[in-house]
This record gives sequence, C-alpha cells and structure tokens, in this order.
Amino acid sequence: MFKNLPTEMKHEDRLVTKPNQPLPLVNIAKKMLSASWMKKVVSTSFALLLTILAARAQDPELKNTTAPVIKTQDTTIKRLIEEVQRITDNDKQNSNAIQALLQGKEIDNITKYELIKNNIINASETYYLLNKKIIDLKSRTTTNNLDVFITSLNNPESKALGFSLSDRIVELVEKIILKNKGEKGEKNSKIVESTKSIINSPIFQSFTSLTPPLAIANSVMNFLHSVSVNNKQINQKSLQEFEKELNKYVVYYTALNDANQKFEYGLNFNKDQLSLLQDNLFDHLSFTATALKFPTPQRGNQTLSQTMNDYFFNFTKEKVVDYFNQLEAKYSKGGKRIDYESLLRENSSLKEVNNQLEDLVLQTKRFENLYNEYFTLLDSYYTKVNNSLKIAQDNGLADKSIIDAKQAEFRNLKTEAVAEIQASINIKELYNNTEKIKYRYRIF
Repeated sequence: MFKNLPTEMKHEDRLVTKPNQPLPLVNIAKKMLSASWMKKVVSTSFALLLTILAARAQDPELKNTTAPVIKTQDTTIKRLIEEVQRITDNDKQNSNAIQALLQGKEIDNITKYELIKNNIINASETYYLLNKKIIDLKSRTTTNNLDVFITSLNNPESKALGFSLSDRIVELVEKIILKNKGEKGEKNSKIVESTKSIINSPIFQSFTSLTPPLAIANSVMNFLHSVSVNNKQINQKSLQEFEKELNKYVVYYTALNDANQKFEYGLNFNKDQLSLLQDNLFDHLSFTATALKFPTPQRGNQTLSQTMNDYFFNFTKEKVVDYFNQLEAKYSKGGKRIDYESLLRENSSLKEVNNQLEDLVLQTKRFENLYNEYFTLLDSYYTKVNNSLKIAQDNGLADKSIIDAKQAEFRNLKTEAVAEIQASINIKELYNNTEKIKYRYRIF
C-alpha cells in the first residue's frame, strides 16, 4: 500500500531525507518564505490524504480503523488554506460592494437631476401664474355694480334711500331757520339761494364720492353761524335745532364715510403689499433666468406689470423643457447614455436654482394670504355699510322697508363680487401648480 509514497517519505518512518534534520513544518515561518516549498508541502499532504482514503476504501480492515489524529502540520495547512479562501471571498465581496456604490452613485445623480429638472419646469409655470394673479388682484377695488351702489349712497343728490341730502338741507333751512318764510323778504331769499349755492359748489362736485355730504353739511352750518351775527332773526335756539336735525344725516354719512375710508385704506395697503411681492418675484425670476442662460427681464420705462407680461412671451414652460432637452443631448455618450455626474458638476447653478425654490413657494403662500385678506376687507366693509344703513333707519331718515331692500341688494352685490373675483383669480390653479414643486429636497 505504501509503495507509491515518495522516496523521501520511506526512510525509518520519517518525513525527512536525512537523519537529524528537523521536520519541515517545525520551522514553518522560515519555509513560508519559499513559494515553491509551500506548493510542495500542500501537494505532498494532499497526495498522502488521498492514498490513505483509497487504502481504507479497498481494505476491509482499514475501513474499521479509527481515523488518525490530525497533526500540527495538517492543522496549519488547513488554516492557511482557509485564510486564502477568506481573503478571496473578501476580495469578491469588496469588488461587489464597490460596483454597488458606483451604481448607486449613478442612480443618485439621475435622481438629483430629475428632481431639479421637474422642479424648475414646474416653477417656470408658477412664475407665470403668480404674476398673472398679482396683477389681477391689484386691479381690484370691488366690482362695477358694487361701486355704483356705494356711490349712490354717498351722492348728496341721490334719492337711493328715499331722500336727497341737498333737498333736505334746504327744507331744514326754510323750516327751522327761516320759520317757513324763505320766500318773504330779500334777506331770507338770499339765505336760501346761498345755501343752494354752497350745495351745488363745483368744489364739492370735484370731491370723491366719500366726502361731499359731510363737507356740504359743515359748510352750510358755518355759513348760518356767520349770517346769524348780523341777522337777528336767526337766533341760537334755531341754530341748535337745525344742527340737531342735520346731525341725524351727518351721523349716517359719517358712518358710511368711515366704512368707505377704511375699505379704501385696506385696499391700498393690500396693493402695496402686492407690489412688493411682485418686486420679489421679479428678482427671483431674474436669478433663475440667469442660471438657465435665458435673457433676463429688463424693466426700462415700463411698469413692472408690463415688463413681466412682456417677458413671459419668451420665458415659457415649453422653452424651459427645450432647454433641458438640449442639456441632456449635450451630455449624452454616443447619443444613448447621459453623463449625469458631469452634467451636474458643470452646471452647478441648477442646484442653486432648485435650492432657492422654497422662496418662490413662500411667495405663493404670501399671495394666498393677501388674497384672503381682500375678502376679509370686503366682509368688514359689508358689515360697516349695513351698520350705516341701520343708523339711517334708526334716525328716521328712511323707512324700514327701504333699508331692508337696500341691505338685501347690497348682500347680493357682495356675493356676486366675491364669486366674480374668485373665478377670475382661480387660486386653486396656483395652489395645484405649486404643489408639484418638491422644494423641501435640497441638492448639494
């Protein structure tokens, strides 16, 4: 059985070629320096192991023998083989990990680019919509029908509530000041004519619809006080009675005037805030246009609204889409694969535009606030005008039926105005578009 063993393994059951020579594996650290020796040991041990297994398979006696105890030499070889295998497996795992990282990096660049691209394309439409709606809301006061209604209430010649302030003042002068003797005597006639002259003065006619009634009442009162100095027929008692009756109208017009002034002040403040918002939108749009290598908007001598309207003929969503198509074609390898890493690295301004889109979204939120404030103003105005009409009723200036009819008319006009403005501006359109911008994801 042992005839096939190598020659150097036959001498005196030792694994050496010469006596007194140390075993090959005792000084394994020294022998490992020789690659050829390592190969020799492994092959020899492997041959020995095969020989023993073959012998046991053929000899029945050897089958039942107990397996020899593995010696130190065999354990060391096994450990070395396992270490080599472990290193090989680690190399394979590291290689796979590196490939996965490279692939992940490429996927990450694609994700970044697609996010930037979609955000900027959606933002191009947001710019247009926000500017359009700012201009629309800035142009609003109320509506034509509602303006006509309010103007009629403030007009001293109007009989919207069943009386004309101009006529009532003349009647009060004749009844209380002149004791119904206006047609008698030159002085009385002059007082009546002067009163009418004050009421019809071009000065008051040129005033806005907010103040003529109060200005007329104040001027007539001053006139009568000055006349009373030289006219003994006009005494203090008559003046006080006249002023008391006139104040019933003054209180009504004061309340109406207060409602109009506060509404007008609120509208002007709202318009100022919208103008400021439009300025910010212009700056943000200019920044984005520069990053995309588009011509920037130029204000010149035009109003900002005109400048923005003209600019959006060239800065459109379709042209922004075309810009990205050209960019992708430029960085395509062989017309197939896009080099996203180079694209992002060499066009870093796109990342800046993406990271600044949160400010654009905040501008749309600011517009929504101003839009809602407009309707809050309208609601407050509606309440105040109704209160002034109630004062007219309480002071006996108009019948309850007339006041009720006017309040109902005003309510319908206000409802129509709200519906018209909401339909014109369509705030949901802006909201839905803004929702497409994933501004919370910043790219670095």
